[in-house]
Amino acid sequence: MPDGGQRRPLTLSIIGCGKVGQALGRLWHERQTFVLLDILNRSTASAQRASAFIGAGSVVADHAGLRSADIYLIATSDDQIATCCNALAAAGKLQPGSIVFHCSGALSSLELAAATAQGAAVASVHPIRSFADPQQVAGHFDGTWCGSEGDAAALAVLGPAFSAIGAQSVEIQREQKTLYHAAAVFASNYQVTLIDVAQQAYVAAGIAPELALKLIEPLLSESAANAFRLGPATALTGPIARGDLATVSRQYQAVRQWQPRIAELYQQFAALTTDLALRKKISKPGKP
Repeated sequence: MPDGGQRRPLTLSIIGCGKVGQALGRLWHERQTFVLLDILNRSTASAQRASAFIGAGSVVADHAGLRSADIYLIATSDDQIATCCNALAAAGKLQPGSIVFHCSGALSSLELAAATAQGAAVASVHPIRSFADPQQVAGHFDGTWCGSEGDAAALAVLGPAFSAIGAQSVEIQREQKTLYHAAAVFASNYQVTLIDVAQQAYVAAGIAPELALKLIEPLLSESAANAFRLGPATALTGPIARGDLATVSRQYQAVRQWQPRIAELYQQFAALTTDLALRKKISKPGKP
């Protein structure tokens, strides 16, 4: 089993080297954490672009062309992780002591069952951040939290490797991986959707789209900062927090006339916000 105390640098190959694989590969190459051997993508052209971005890695055409590596990162889309792991195992590239991991937030290390059957140690390590721009991620990765689960032998190597590029690890429960990822979706993807809904509402009220975003930005930034600093319940403001139910009712009717589907969303958030306001009231009871 490879371990972080070896003098020989551990070798890494990346299967499905898209945005996540490119950012991590570049960081590990620059910090000399791993020696990058091979990159396998669906197309040779995309693998060549990934190699150029990372500054290392030989392009191979298929799993059979992969050299034996200490560690394999399968950074494909979620629906291809198990398939690629099966192909890796079938190609005879794994042995007791190999490490195979993926970075999916939604799927657990159980997707790598074919590697486990070959005696490899498996894990999932999910960086909790957006990878829309790999270059930006590679330049600002320090402090990134990573949700980790899997075999102890794999995490014993991957934990220090992620620490070497500035990551902070949090252990998660394998059986709760889907719920864990749903939390990230609420915090990231659905936040973007809410910004879009707010912008649509401003535009429907007569505000230009570009100006609408400028109106949303300070509201969002200040609310988020207060929630992180004070906790969500204490940071809550607005008509529901004030008990101004008449305003809430008028807003609901206005949104319903504009977009019935969004009115349903407004109603659901109003109910959840009412619960949050109650928690705020309980935590800060009024004077007798």
